[in-house]
Amino acid sequence: MISSATTVRFAERDLELGGKYLGELRESNDVLDDPEALRQRMAADGYLLVRGLHDPAAVAAARRELFTEFAKTGAFDPSFPVLDGIINPKPEAQAPGFVGGADLTRGKAFLDLVEGRPVMDFFSRFLGEPALTFDFKWMRFIGNGQYTGAHFDNVYMGRGSARLYTVWTPIGDVTMDMGPLAIHVGSSTSASFARVRETYGQMDVDRDRVDGWFSNDPVEIVDRFGGRWATGEFRAGDALIFGMYTMHASLTNVSNRFRLTSDTRYQPAAEPTDERWVGEKPKAHYGWHAGPQVPMAQKRQEWGI
Repeated sequence: MISSATTVRFAERDLELGGKYLGELRESNDVLDDPEALRQRMAADGYLLVRGLHDPAAVAAARRELFTEFAKTGAFDPSFPVLDGIINPKPEAQAPGFVGGADLTRGKAFLDLVEGRPVMDFFSRFLGEPALTFDFKWMRFIGNGQYTGAHFDNVYMGRGSARLYTVWTPIGDVTMDMGPLAIHVGSSTSASFARVRETYGQMDVDRDRVDGWFSNDPVEIVDRFGGRWATGEFRAGDALIFGMYTMHASLTNVSNRFRLTSDTRYQPAAEPTDERWVGEKPKAHYGWHAGPQVPMAQKRQEWGI
Protein backbone atom coordinates (compact mmCIF):
# COMPACT_ATOMS: atom_id res chain seq x y z
CA MET A 1 0.00 0.00 0.00
CA ILE A 2 1.11 3.55 -0.72
CA SER A 3 0.70 6.33 1.81
CA SER A 4 -2.08 8.82 1.12
CA ALA A 5 0.04 11.50 2.74
CA THR A 6 2.78 11.18 0.13
CA THR A 7 3.24 13.94 -2.42
CA VAL A 8 4.80 12.95 -5.73
CA ARG A 9 5.96 14.76 -8.85
CA PHE A 10 3.78 13.90 -11.86
CA ALA A 11 5.11 15.65 -14.97
CA GLU A 12 5.27 19.30 -13.84
CA ARG A 13 2.72 18.88 -11.04
CA ASP A 14 3.03 17.98 -7.36
CA LEU A 15 0.11 15.67 -6.52
CA GLU A 16 -1.02 13.91 -3.37
CA LEU A 17 -1.35 10.15 -3.54
CA GLY A 18 -4.87 9.27 -2.53
CA GLY A 19 -6.15 12.71 -3.54
CA LYS A 20 -8.53 13.82 -6.29
CA TYR A 21 -6.12 13.18 -9.14
CA LEU A 22 -4.02 10.17 -8.20
CA GLY A 23 -4.80 6.83 -6.56
CA GLU A 24 -3.35 3.33 -6.36
CA LEU A 25 -3.30 0.62 -9.03
CA ARG A 26 -5.39 -2.49 -8.39
CA GLU A 27 -3.55 -5.81 -8.46
CA SER A 28 -4.96 -8.66 -10.56
CA ASN A 29 -3.21 -11.65 -9.04
CA ASP A 30 -6.52 -12.63 -7.42
CA VAL A 31 -7.89 -13.57 -10.87
CA LEU A 32 -4.61 -14.66 -12.47
CA ASP A 33 -5.84 -18.22 -13.05
CA ASP A 34 -9.15 -17.09 -14.60
CA PRO A 35 -8.63 -15.79 -18.17
CA GLU A 36 -12.24 -14.63 -18.53
CA ALA A 37 -12.02 -12.63 -15.29
CA LEU A 38 -8.75 -11.09 -16.52
CA ARG A 39 -10.43 -10.06 -19.77
CA GLN A 40 -13.35 -8.53 -17.87
CA ARG A 41 -11.00 -6.59 -15.62
CA MET A 42 -9.01 -5.33 -18.61
CA ALA A 43 -12.25 -4.16 -20.20
CA ALA A 44 -13.32 -2.37 -17.02
CA ASP A 45 -10.03 -0.79 -15.91
CA GLY A 46 -7.95 -0.72 -19.10
CA TYR A 47 -5.00 -2.42 -17.38
CA LEU A 48 -3.81 -5.42 -15.39
CA LEU A 49 -1.16 -5.19 -12.69
CA VAL A 50 0.38 -8.64 -12.24
CA ARG A 51 2.84 -9.02 -9.41
CA GLY A 52 5.62 -11.51 -10.11
CA LEU A 53 4.66 -12.27 -13.71
CA HIS A 54 8.35 -12.47 -14.62
CA ASP A 55 10.97 -14.58 -12.90
CA PRO A 56 12.94 -12.15 -10.68
CA ALA A 57 16.13 -14.03 -11.58
CA ALA A 58 15.48 -13.28 -15.26
CA VAL A 59 14.95 -9.62 -14.41
CA ALA A 60 18.23 -9.55 -12.49
CA ALA A 61 20.09 -11.15 -15.41
CA ALA A 62 18.65 -8.62 -17.87
CA ARG A 63 19.54 -5.73 -15.56
CA ARG A 64 23.10 -6.98 -15.26
CA GLU A 65 23.40 -7.38 -19.03
CA LEU A 66 21.97 -3.95 -19.81
CA PHE A 67 23.66 -1.96 -17.06
CA THR A 68 27.01 -3.45 -17.99
CA GLU A 69 26.58 -1.96 -21.45
CA PHE A 70 25.11 1.32 -20.22
CA ALA A 71 28.10 1.76 -17.91
CA LYS A 72 30.31 2.23 -20.96
CA THR A 73 28.59 5.57 -21.64
CA GLY A 74 29.82 7.03 -18.34
CA ALA A 75 26.23 7.55 -17.17
CA PHE A 76 26.75 5.93 -13.75
CA ASP A 77 28.47 7.39 -10.72
CA PRO A 78 31.71 5.37 -10.50
CA SER A 79 31.65 5.63 -6.68
CA PHE A 80 28.80 3.08 -6.55
CA PRO A 81 28.20 -0.42 -7.93
CA VAL A 82 26.96 -0.34 -11.52
CA LEU A 83 23.80 -2.29 -10.70
CA ASP A 84 22.71 0.45 -8.27
CA GLY A 85 22.12 2.70 -11.27
CA ILE A 86 23.28 5.87 -9.50
CA ILE A 87 23.37 8.83 -11.87
CA ASN A 88 26.79 10.34 -12.55
CA PRO A 89 26.51 13.93 -11.22
CA LYS A 90 29.14 15.26 -13.62
CA PRO A 91 27.45 17.37 -16.31
CA GLU A 92 29.56 15.85 -19.09
CA ALA A 93 28.28 12.33 -18.34
CA GLN A 94 26.11 10.92 -21.11
CA ALA A 95 22.90 9.01 -20.42
CA PRO A 96 21.58 6.59 -23.07
CA GLY A 97 18.01 7.93 -22.84
CA PHE A 98 15.31 6.20 -24.90
CA VAL A 99 16.51 3.06 -26.67
CA GLY A 100 14.42 1.30 -29.30
CA GLY A 101 15.27 -1.57 -31.60
CA ALA A 102 19.01 -1.23 -30.93
CA ASP A 103 21.55 -3.96 -30.28
CA LEU A 104 20.95 -3.49 -26.55
CA THR A 105 17.41 -4.82 -26.99
CA ARG A 106 18.67 -8.02 -28.63
CA GLY A 107 20.80 -9.31 -25.75
CA LYS A 108 20.11 -12.87 -24.66
CA ALA A 109 19.19 -12.08 -21.07
CA PHE A 110 16.81 -9.29 -22.08
CA LEU A 111 15.08 -11.46 -24.70
CA ASP A 112 14.86 -14.34 -22.24
CA LEU A 113 12.92 -11.96 -20.02
CA VAL A 114 10.47 -10.39 -22.48
CA GLU A 115 10.05 -13.44 -24.74
CA GLY A 116 10.22 -16.05 -21.96
CA ARG A 117 7.65 -18.68 -21.08
CA PRO A 118 5.99 -16.73 -18.20
CA VAL A 119 4.89 -13.79 -20.35
CA MET A 120 4.20 -15.77 -23.54
CA ASP A 121 2.15 -18.37 -21.66
CA PHE A 122 0.24 -15.59 -19.91
CA PHE A 123 -0.80 -14.05 -23.23
CA SER A 124 -1.73 -17.38 -24.79
CA ARG A 125 -4.12 -17.91 -21.87
CA PHE A 126 -5.37 -14.32 -21.82
CA LEU A 127 -5.97 -14.22 -25.58
CA GLY A 128 -7.26 -17.79 -25.78
CA GLU A 129 -4.87 -18.64 -28.61
CA PRO A 130 -1.13 -18.60 -29.42
CA ALA A 131 0.53 -15.20 -28.98
CA LEU A 132 3.42 -13.38 -30.61
CA THR A 133 5.52 -10.42 -29.56
CA PHE A 134 6.88 -7.70 -31.83
CA ASP A 135 10.49 -8.14 -32.90
CA PHE A 136 11.16 -4.46 -32.18
CA LYS A 137 11.63 -3.84 -28.45
CA TRP A 138 11.57 -0.55 -26.58
CA MET A 139 13.55 0.46 -23.52
CA ARG A 140 13.43 3.58 -21.36
CA PHE A 141 16.43 4.72 -19.37
CA ILE A 142 14.95 7.61 -17.41
CA GLY A 143 17.13 10.06 -15.50
CA ASN A 144 16.43 12.75 -12.94
CA GLY A 145 13.73 15.23 -13.97
CA GLN A 146 12.48 13.10 -16.87
CA TYR A 147 8.99 11.72 -17.48
CA THR A 148 6.68 10.52 -20.24
CA GLY A 149 3.61 12.54 -21.21
CA ALA A 150 0.07 11.19 -21.47
CA HIS A 151 -0.71 9.23 -24.62
CA PHE A 152 -2.40 6.23 -26.27
CA ASP A 153 -0.09 3.60 -27.74
CA ASN A 154 -2.40 3.19 -30.73
CA VAL A 155 -1.06 6.36 -32.35
CA TYR A 156 2.37 4.68 -32.60
CA MET A 157 1.42 1.10 -33.57
CA GLY A 158 -2.20 0.94 -34.68
CA ARG A 159 -1.94 -0.78 -38.08
CA GLY A 160 -2.34 -4.40 -37.04
CA SER A 161 -4.41 -6.44 -34.62
CA ALA A 162 -6.97 -4.65 -32.47
CA ARG A 163 -5.99 -7.08 -29.69
CA LEU A 164 -2.53 -5.65 -29.18
CA TYR A 165 -1.27 -5.10 -25.62
CA THR A 166 1.68 -3.36 -24.03
CA VAL A 167 3.65 -4.86 -21.16
CA TRP A 168 5.59 -2.34 -19.07
CA THR A 169 8.34 -4.24 -17.29
CA PRO A 170 10.49 -2.65 -14.58
CA ILE A 171 14.02 -4.04 -14.92
CA GLY A 172 14.67 -3.71 -11.22
CA ASP A 173 12.63 -2.19 -8.40
CA VAL A 174 10.89 1.12 -9.13
CA THR A 175 10.01 3.26 -6.12
CA MET A 176 7.68 6.27 -6.21
CA ASP A 177 10.53 8.76 -6.49
CA MET A 178 11.88 7.00 -9.62
CA GLY A 179 8.88 7.89 -11.78
CA PRO A 180 6.71 4.75 -12.17
CA LEU A 181 4.03 4.48 -14.82
CA ALA A 182 0.53 5.82 -14.16
CA ILE A 183 -2.73 4.72 -15.80
CA HIS A 184 -5.83 6.82 -16.34
CA VAL A 185 -8.33 4.23 -15.15
CA GLY A 186 -11.21 3.57 -17.53
CA SER A 187 -9.94 5.87 -20.28
CA SER A 188 -10.16 3.01 -22.80
CA THR A 189 -13.93 2.69 -22.50
CA SER A 190 -15.43 5.65 -20.61
CA ALA A 191 -17.91 7.87 -22.44
CA SER A 192 -15.98 10.99 -21.47
CA PHE A 193 -13.01 9.78 -23.55
CA ALA A 194 -15.08 8.74 -26.58
CA ARG A 195 -14.20 11.84 -28.61
CA VAL A 196 -10.52 11.43 -27.69
CA ARG A 197 -10.54 7.82 -28.91
CA GLU A 198 -12.32 8.83 -32.13
CA THR A 199 -9.89 11.64 -33.01
CA TYR A 200 -6.52 11.52 -31.32
CA GLY A 201 -6.80 7.75 -30.92
CA GLN A 202 -7.06 7.24 -34.70
CA MET A 203 -3.99 9.35 -35.43
CA ASP A 204 -0.84 7.76 -36.89
CA VAL A 205 2.37 9.61 -36.08
CA ASP A 206 4.10 8.46 -39.29
CA ARG A 207 1.17 9.42 -41.50
CA ASP A 208 0.06 12.60 -39.72
CA ARG A 209 3.38 13.82 -38.25
CA VAL A 210 1.66 15.03 -35.10
CA ASP A 211 3.25 15.08 -31.66
CA GLY A 212 2.53 11.73 -30.03
CA TRP A 213 1.81 12.99 -26.50
CA PHE A 214 -1.78 14.07 -25.96
CA SER A 215 -0.85 16.17 -22.92
CA ASN A 216 1.93 16.66 -20.40
CA ASP A 217 -0.51 17.87 -17.72
CA PRO A 218 -2.22 15.05 -15.77
CA VAL A 219 -4.42 17.52 -13.89
CA GLU A 220 -5.82 19.01 -17.09
CA ILE A 221 -6.87 15.53 -18.26
CA VAL A 222 -8.78 14.75 -15.06
CA ASP A 223 -10.40 18.19 -14.92
CA ARG A 224 -11.51 17.95 -18.55
CA PHE A 225 -12.45 14.28 -18.89
CA GLY A 226 -13.02 13.11 -15.32
CA GLY A 227 -11.70 9.88 -13.83
CA ARG A 228 -8.47 9.49 -11.95
CA TRP A 229 -4.87 8.41 -12.43
CA ALA A 230 -3.45 5.39 -10.60
CA THR A 231 0.13 4.35 -9.94
CA GLY A 232 2.23 2.39 -7.46
CA GLU A 233 5.62 0.99 -6.62
CA PHE A 234 7.00 -2.01 -8.48
CA ARG A 235 9.34 -4.86 -7.66
CA ALA A 236 11.50 -6.89 -10.00
CA GLY A 237 9.19 -9.40 -11.70
CA ASP A 238 6.07 -7.19 -11.73
CA ALA A 239 4.35 -6.28 -14.99
CA LEU A 240 1.77 -3.65 -15.94
CA ILE A 241 -0.32 -4.64 -18.97
CA PHE A 242 -2.67 -2.37 -20.89
CA GLY A 243 -4.39 -1.85 -24.23
CA MET A 244 -3.85 0.55 -27.09
CA TYR A 245 -6.54 3.03 -25.95
CA THR A 246 -5.51 3.23 -22.30
CA MET A 247 -4.21 6.70 -21.49
CA HIS A 248 -0.94 6.42 -19.60
CA ALA A 249 2.03 8.53 -18.57
CA SER A 250 4.81 8.38 -16.02
CA LEU A 251 5.58 10.22 -12.86
CA THR A 252 8.77 12.26 -12.84
CA ASN A 253 12.01 10.67 -11.71
CA VAL A 254 13.15 12.85 -8.81
CA SER A 255 15.69 10.36 -7.49
CA ASN A 256 19.42 10.00 -8.07
CA ARG A 257 18.92 6.65 -9.82
CA PHE A 258 18.12 5.77 -13.41
CA ARG A 259 14.78 4.06 -13.95
CA LEU A 260 15.20 1.22 -16.43
CA THR A 261 12.01 -0.26 -17.91
CA SER A 262 10.97 -1.93 -21.14
CA ASP A 263 7.86 -1.65 -23.31
CA THR A 264 7.02 -4.80 -25.26
CA ARG A 265 3.95 -5.70 -27.30
CA TYR A 266 1.91 -8.92 -27.57
CA GLN A 267 -1.01 -10.00 -29.75
CA PRO A 268 -2.65 -13.10 -31.27
CA ALA A 269 -0.16 -14.78 -33.59
CA ALA A 270 -2.82 -15.39 -36.26
CA GLU A 271 -3.88 -11.75 -36.59
CA PRO A 272 -2.29 -9.01 -38.75
CA THR A 273 0.76 -7.21 -37.34
CA ASP A 274 1.87 -3.61 -37.74
CA GLU A 275 4.58 -3.96 -40.39
CA ARG A 276 6.76 -1.29 -38.78
CA TRP A 277 7.61 -3.47 -35.80
CA VAL A 278 8.15 -7.01 -37.10
CA GLY A 279 10.78 -8.79 -39.16
CA GLU A 280 14.52 -9.23 -38.96
CA LYS A 281 15.08 -5.48 -39.40
CA PRO A 282 11.84 -3.63 -38.54
CA LYS A 283 11.60 -0.29 -40.30
CA ALA A 284 10.12 1.40 -37.23
CA HIS A 285 8.94 5.04 -37.50
CA TYR A 286 9.75 6.41 -40.94
CA GLY A 287 7.65 9.55 -41.39
CA TRP A 288 7.10 10.95 -37.92
CA HIS A 289 10.11 13.28 -37.90
CA ALA A 290 10.67 13.34 -41.66
CA GLY A 291 9.07 16.75 -42.05
CA PRO A 292 7.41 19.60 -40.14
CA GLN A 293 5.54 18.48 -37.02
CA VAL A 294 1.95 19.49 -36.31
CA PRO A 295 1.61 20.63 -32.68
CA MET A 296 -0.81 18.60 -30.59
CA ALA A 297 -2.37 21.82 -29.30
CA GLN A 298 -3.38 22.68 -32.86
CA LYS A 299 -4.95 19.28 -33.47
CA ARG A 300 -6.79 19.31 -30.15
CA GLN A 301 -8.32 22.65 -31.08
CA GLU A 302 -9.43 21.22 -34.42
CA TRP A 303 -10.92 18.16 -32.70
CA GLY A 304 -12.61 20.25 -30.02
CA ILE A 305 -10.98 18.35 -27.18
